[in-house]
Amino acid sequence: MTIDKAHAGVSPVEFAKAIADETRQQIMSYCCCSWRSVNEIAEAIGVTQPTVSHHLAILKGTGLVNMRHEGKQTFYTLNQSRVVSCCGQLMAVFAPEEKATAVMSKL
Repeated sequence: MTIDKAHAGVSPVEFAKAIADETRQQIMSYCCCSWRSVNEIAEAIGVTQPTVSHHLAILKGTGLVNMRHEGKQTFYTLNQSRVVSCCGQLMAVFAPEEKATAVMSKL
């Protein structure tokens, strides 16, 4: 299993903490498969821009979102490969004998 080098130090516990918050889960869902601005995210999930920025910083710190700048705006999207990697790490630690874990390990 390959680990994202930029976030190789993120443990399964840190990943679990990052996704444990309901607001962060909403942000992840809204940013899945699309690039979204902070304002778009705030409006869609009904929280303030500073709240979104706070949660995005946590998600970015664990590598769960990618960002790009366009002019003065910053856009975010869910880093799906990082989600898969982190879930695979959880599986390896907590379900090492499961067939699905063996399949993930081969990837």
